Parts: sequence; structure tokens; C-alpha cells
Amino acid sequence: VYQDGTKQKRERKKTVSFSSMPTEKKISSASDCINAMVEGSELKKIRSNSRVYHRYFLLDADMQSLRWEPSKKDSEKAKIDVKSIKEVRTGKNTDIFRSNGIYDQISEDCAFSIIYGENYESLDLVANSADIANIWVTGLRYLISYGKHTLDMIESSQDNMRTSWLSQMFSESDVDNLGHIPLCNAVQFIKDLNPGLKNNKIELKFKELHRSKEKTGTEVTKEEFIEVFHELCTRPEIYFLLVQFSSNKEFLDTKDLMMFLEAEQGMAHVTEEISLEIIQKYEPAKEGQEKGCLSIDGFTNYLTSPDCHIFDPEHKKVCQDMKQPLSHYFINSSHNTYLIEDQFRGPSDITGYIRALKMGCRSVELDVWDGPDNEPVIYTGHTMTSQIVFRSVIDIINKYAFFASEYPLILCLENHCSIKQQKVMVQHMKKILGDKLHTQSPNIEQSYLPSPESLKGKILIKAKKLSSNCSGLEGDVTDEDEGAEMSQRVGKEGVEQQNLMTGKRFQLCKDLSELVSICKSVQFKEFQVSFQLQKYWEVCSFNEVLASKYANENPGDFVNYNKRFLARVFPSPMRIDSSNMNPQDFWKCGCQIVAMNFQTPGLMMDLNIGWFRQNGNCGYVLRPAIMREEVSFFSANTKDTVPGVSPQLLHIKIISGQNFPKPKGSGAKGDVVDPYVYVEIHGIPADCAEQRTKTMHQNGDNPIFDESFEFQINLPELAMVRFVVLDDDYIGDEFIGQYTIPFECLQTGYRHVPLQSLTGEILAHASLFVHVAITNRRGGGKPHKRGLSVRKGKKSREYASMRTLWIKTIDEVFKNALQPIRDATDLRENMQNAVVSFKELCGLSPVANLMQCILAVSTRLVGPDNTPLVVLNLNDQYPTMELQGIVPEVLKKIVTAYDMMIQTIRTLVENTDSLYEKIVQCQKA
Repeated sequence: VYQDGTKQKRERKKTVSFSSMPTEKKISSASDCINAMVEGSELKKIRSNSRVYHRYFLLDADMQSLRWEPSKKDSEKAKIDVKSIKEVRTGKNTDIFRSNGIYDQISEDCAFSIIYGENYESLDLVANSADIANIWVTGLRYLISYGKHTLDMIESSQDNMRTSWLSQMFSESDVDNLGHIPLCNAVQFIKDLNPGLKNNKIELKFKELHRSKEKTGTEVTKEEFIEVFHELCTRPEIYFLLVQFSSNKEFLDTKDLMMFLEAEQGMAHVTEEISLEIIQKYEPAKEGQEKGCLSIDGFTNYLTSPDCHIFDPEHKKVCQDMKQPLSHYFINSSHNTYLIEDQFRGPSDITGYIRALKMGCRSVELDVWDGPDNEPVIYTGHTMTSQIVFRSVIDIINKYAFFASEYPLILCLENHCSIKQQKVMVQHMKKILGDKLHTQSPNIEQSYLPSPESLKGKILIKAKKLSSNCSGLEGDVTDEDEGAEMSQRVGKEGVEQQNLMTGKRFQLCKDLSELVSICKSVQFKEFQVSFQLQKYWEVCSFNEVLASKYANENPGDFVNYNKRFLARVFPSPMRIDSSNMNPQDFWKCGCQIVAMNFQTPGLMMDLNIGWFRQNGNCGYVLRPAIMREEVSFFSANTKDTVPGVSPQLLHIKIISGQNFPKPKGSGAKGDVVDPYVYVEIHGIPADCAEQRTKTMHQNGDNPIFDESFEFQINLPELAMVRFVVLDDDYIGDEFIGQYTIPFECLQTGYRHVPLQSLTGEILAHASLFVHVAITNRRGGGKPHKRGLSVRKGKKSREYASMRTLWIKTIDEVFKNALQPIRDATDLRENMQNAVVSFKELCGLSPVANLMQCILAVSTRLVGPDNTPLVVLNLNDQYPTMELQGIVPEVLKKIVTAYDMMIQTIRTLVENTDSLYEKIVQCQKA
């Protein structure tokens, strides 16, 4: 009996996952499935009224009957003839499953149903793992298709493409035509074909095979080579996925692949030509390329290629509107850029600037002080950090300013120099940076900052500026000394102390003042004063403590303030270890410049790096519309849905992991890895959540998790998903790898997630294999993913509401839009409910698409003598189903549900234009 691997934290149950048993042969073909069924499995038999029976199921050796034991029935009755089986359904998709009291406790991936007999009875079963369910579903579907000839068919076609391809490769290595090659060559050969495998594991597998055959010597024959490759390089989870779409073949043809690309990967306008291009690109066997067939190896190559990366390639280039005001963007920002360790006694180095600029940072900090020989230096004042020469930093900035992005770079200048050395600073910046400096005065006729597009290739200086009525060559301004706060105690009174520190004044050179154009540093007083008096080109800096206070006490004002003005938030000076604040705490308020310690890796930098991957990693990310629009209200601390924003349901299935390395520095368990995965959602408070998989013991090579999680995302434009892999250990769980991605950059369908180390480097060949589905986004196996569009669990229909602005004319106009929006909601919900009903009768879950529904019922539309019971009429705009004589009751229900679905779709389409026109008229008014 195969057992499922489950483990709660600190509970060491001696159970293992079937797929992760190192000594078990992997399931990688239909014959493996048939053999496993003959040996039998323990399955749970589900009956109505929440009754569950544990039974041992097995396939008769002659493959004619499916039996179970123990049973109160006569042994001849406790069986089902294979030829009476009509279909095998995956998931919880029968009336018995849906009406069962333990529905929510049953895993969708472990459940399946056998529909048999003339009355379409169902035998509803739950396996101990998704793998065992896949074995039975795959094996039974082959038996339904090929009957007693199943094994003959498998033997005649099994692995033909793989075998011929590997035979050819082996022959090319066996240059002397000896019929064998040295062990070291065979190991390297397989390593070249699958670089993630470890040499010692491949070698051990060959030696085990030789030992089982009592063979001496180290030479490897072609048959042995093919057997070891089959064992090590076949991923069962990909095999089961292939047969799910291959119509019970061991390969995908162009039509099968089209279905997969369209239904799962969300690819639009798929043609057979596109399928053929993919096959020719990824199929290693020449025979497959010529015949247009994708084998398990070609399918694996495709799924592990950049084409199936979880990150949407559209976001690898600049894809957002870059003509909005600067204040409408989040800006990738660095704090104490010159430091490469902690901010109290760590060294300063120009490599800090190189690293930050290469990572797409668009705001760097220069803390400038008087240095020897009349040369200004950069370091953190009032600390023991080392110094670097200002001129060398400007040289580096000039060289790397636009290395990763052509959009404007902001130099946050914290000036503590004497007038004499301020003039030296001006000389260096003018001479080295030249025309890159943006010194044009702001246009007082405007209300917003210029756009990143209009400032391409420009460097902006953010610093203090003399007032316009200063006529001399110098004047005094208030000091902005972040470093001086190091010596202050920042407690509950931290806000007052910050304001006290900024009360100091110092002398500013006019030449330096004139380099400051649209980023003039000013002191923040309060929101109402800023709304009335602050100029759009003035920038306020907020200590983390002060910013947190406003985020919690005045979240709405903070968001509105940031619609027009730039706000820079810097870490509390009490973070002497240069730890990082959570940037999401301030992004949710619209703060654009959240300065991070780039030298300190960890969760917070993962979020920052992941966030700015979108939009071509150009350092600018357009904020959500609700944070930009003049007439909109958004509270950063909302714990519910956001008015005017459609929530999304994110469904993530963690399928498997590949080639997890041993945690760095870990030595307690030797080479053993016990991995588990956390899925974290970061965003507004209403969205923050996390879920974890069970631990897979002693398997870092190819652990199978097969666990699904669902999250409601209320503000998708501000959400991120973080995958974290940890090693379960008694002493303390250790970090293996992570990947952080903005929600908007997720690709639906079957995807691989590349893992990164703690310091951000890609871990070679280490990845997670996942399935992603999102409401209202193509792919993921659905037009509408379960959740928002599904009736289950919804007591009443939710309608859009209007927020009263207390401006009579506007409120009156928008009142007229309420009824059309309500009508549109009704039409949409009625249509979606009808579609779900049809899918349920087809035996499919809400994730299925209509093409899959038609394919699922197609076998029932034909009678025993192959005469059609139902005809699909394609002549009308909307295809209809027409009954042909007397048909079973279950088929009548399907046809009725189909008619109802078509009618609701027709009504929706016919009324959409008029409703849309009414809503547009309200908007125009």
C-alpha cells in the first residue's frame, strides 16, 4: 500500500510520500499504472451522508474487473466490469461528493469517480495521495480506450520516440561499436541531458542496476543506459499531465498541445502551426519532430523552458505608461548607498553605488562631509563608518547612472559641508555629470511634476534650496541630518525629536542651490498645511517612525498627499545593523521613495527586488489608479474589499520541487533535505496571508507536494506572491530558496518558479513546479476560476455601490448608473451560474472550459450501436443540442442545462451594448 506523506510541525510521523520514496520505481508510463493497479491500493470509498469506507482496490490480472475488499457483498458483486465503465472523472465532481458533509475535508487532487452502468452510477473514491489517484485515473482511462488490448497497445508504442532517440545518442557515444560505454561516460551523458542531477546519484543508480543483475565490471550497455535514464529523468507529475491531455497516448499531437496551450497556459489564437513550432523546438527525437508529436522528454523540455516561466515576459520590458507625473510612480530607492555593511561601523565603498545602479535603483543617497585636502567625502556622520571621496562617487554615478534604466536618477544629497567644499562639490558635479544634470526651474503654471518619459537620461538633485528672495552668494537653510539621530533615543516621542533635529540651520552655497530644480527638500509640518501651501516640486523626507504614525493615524490623508507630492521614507536610525523596514507598509500609502538598505538581504529586500522586476526593472512602477485619480478615496489600512476595485481569486497548486540544494552552512543532517514550501501574499492588510505545504522527508531532488491554496486578492495592483522553500529541522528551519513576484506578473497555467538564494543569486537548476489560476484571466484551465464566479457559499448577490461625494450634480448623475450596473451584474451572474451547472452535469469542476465539457460528454452522445443520441447543430450563431429519439434521463439533464447556458449567454450578449451605453452616458455627464 502506498501512503501519503503528511507531517505537522514538530510531529515526526513515520509516513512518506509515494512519489518521494527513493527506493520505489517511479510511475512514468501507462504500463507502470496498470502494474500498480494489479498490486492494488488502499482507497476511501465515499457514500452519501458523510459515510467513508476504507477498502483495498485492485485490478484483476486479466484486466477485466475492478474489485475491492473487504465487503459485505458477495465477492462477485464487489466488483465492476471494466467494459461497463463509461468515464473516469477527476476531482469532487459528482452529486455524492458535492452533497457530502466532509466535502471541504477532501482534497480535490486525491478524489476521483468511476461512472459505470447503463444508469450512470458513480463509485466515488479518495486516494491517500494525488499520485495514487493519478495512477488509477490514467490506468482506467487506458483500459476504457483499449480494453483487453491495452498492454499490447502500450508495448507496441511505449516510449518508441524516447527509445529511438536515446539509442541514436548512445550509438554516437559508442564510437567503436562495442555495444557498451564506460560508466563515467554514461554518467556524464545523463548529466548533460539533465544538468540538475548529481553525478553520485547517477553513478549509484547504475551500480544498483548492475548489482541487481549480479553483473561485474563498470561498462554500461544501451539497455542499461535507457533504463537508468527512464528512471532518473522521468518526472511522474509531468507524465500524468501529458496523459491528461493526450487522449490516452504516450505523446501529445498538435491538437492535444493546442488544447493544453489554450486551456491551461492561457495562450490566445493558438494554431496547429504554433503547436508544431513548439514541438520542433523542444522535442529531442527526430521522429517526433517529423510527425508533429511531443514526447514526455519534449514536454518536460517545454515546461522547464523560459516559455513556461512563471514571470510574464511582457513585464520584462517597460510596459506601463511612463508619461504620468513622477509622483504617480513607486521609485526604486537606496538608503546609505555607500555602505556595504552596517550603518554604525561598516565600511563605505563605491561598489555600493555600482550594485544599486545595476539593480535598477533610481534614487541613491550621498551623505557629504568636509574631507581632507579640500575634497568632500561621503560617510555616515556621527558614526565610525569609513569614508570615500565624493568625486570618485560622482565618477561612478556618471558611468552607471543609466546602465539598467534610461529613466531619471535622483541623487539625495545630504549636505554637511562648509561653503568652501560645497563649491568643490558643484565643480565636480558640473564637470563630470554635465548636461545630464536637470537644472531647469519648475513651471509654476503646472500642478504636477514632469514625467519619467520627459526626464529620460537626466539626473535630479534632491537637496535644500535657497529661497527665491535670497540675493547673496549664500544663505542659511534648515538642516536635514539623518545621521545625527543616531545619538537620539527614538521612542514614543521619536516624532517630536525628529522635528527638533531639523530645527538646526546651516549655510548653503547659491551655486549648489541652483543645481536643485524639481526636488527641493522641505520639512513636513502637517497634511492640511501641505495641501494648501506645499509646491509640487517640494519633497518631504519622513523618518520610518513618523511615516508609520501617519500610515496608521491618517492613512487616507497620506494617500491623497502622495497623489501630488513626492515622499521619501528612510529607515529609523535605531537600525544600526542596517536592517530593513517593510516597504509595503509605505507603498500602501502611496509613498514613492522608500529607501532600502541594499546591502542587507532578507524578506524586505526580496519584496523590493521582486516589486521592481515589473515594468522592465526600470526602477519606476506606476501606482494603482485608485492612488492616482483626483476623485478617489482609498485607506491604506482597509481590511476588506477596495471600493471600485474587483477582487481576484488566486489559486496556486504547489506540485513539486526540483534539485533543492542543502541549506548554506548546514551540516547537522549531512546531505539530507526535508523541504516544505510557504506561499506568502504581501500587500494591503486585507490581502496579507500565508499557507504552507507538508514536509517531504529526505527528498530534495524531486519532492511531490501536490497541495493547493486559494487567496482573495483585494488590491491586485499592490500585491506580491512570495514562494519560500525551507528545510524542516528540530533546531530551527533553514532557508533553501525563495522567489518573489508581483501579482500582476504571474502567468497562469503550469509554470516553473526559479529559486534564488538569500542574497538574490539564482540557484542553479533549483525550482518549484506550480499551477496558477486567477479569476478573469485566461488560462489555468478555466474561463472563470472557482470562487468569485461560482455560486457555492454565496448567500446573496453583491452589487456595486456608489460613494456619496456630497456634490449634488455629480451624485445625481451617478445615481442613474446604479440600475444599469445592477442589471449587468444580474446578467453576468446568471450566465456564470448556468455555465457552472452545465460543467457540473458534465462531471467537471468550475475550472474546466467549455471545450473540455463538450469533449467530456461526447462519449455519451452516441448509443451502443454508434447511432447519435444528440446532434450538435453548428448552423446557428449559438450552437444547439438536438435530441434524437429516446435518451437516458441523465443526458436530458445535460441538454437542458446546455440550452439554459446558451440562452443566458445570448441574453448577456444582446443586452451588453445597451447597458454599456447607459453607463458611458452617465460617465460623460
